[in-house]
Amino acid sequence: MVLLTDDLREQLLTNGRDHGSDHVPVMKLFNPLGAGVWLATELDEDGDLLYGLADLGEPEIGAFSLAEMTSLRLPWGMGIERDILFTGDFPLSVWAEAACEAGSIRAAERILYRARMAQEGS
Repeated sequence: MVLLTDDLREQLLTNGRDHGSDHVPVMKLFNPLGAGVWLATELDEDGDLLYGLADLGEPEIGAFSLAEMTSLRLPWGMGIERDILFTGDFPLSVWAEAACEAGSIRAAERILYRARMAQEGS
C-alpha cells in the first residue's frame, strides 16, 4: 500500500508551511498487528518528517519519519498501513486532548466519532 498519495503529500506540505496552526489530521497510519497509531497533520519540506499525534502506548504530539514508517517490516510481510477511510474531522488539539483523556488514539477515535454522530443527529 502506498502510505502517501500525491494529494495527501500536497495537503501535508501545505499544512507544514503554516506550522503554527491547529490543523485537522490529514491521514492516519497504523500498525495492523499491534500498538502504533499516528495522525499526521504536516509534512516538512524534506519530504520525510511528518508532524502530528503518535501513540505507541501513550499519545504524544511530535515528529515521526515517513521513511521509517515505510521501511518497517512486520511479521507475515506486513507493514505500517494507512487507514483509507479516516477523516480527521477535528483539529489536532482536540485529538490530543481526547487521546490523553481516553488513554489512546484508538479510544479517542471512538469517542470523537460518537460525539460527531450525536451532533449530526441533533
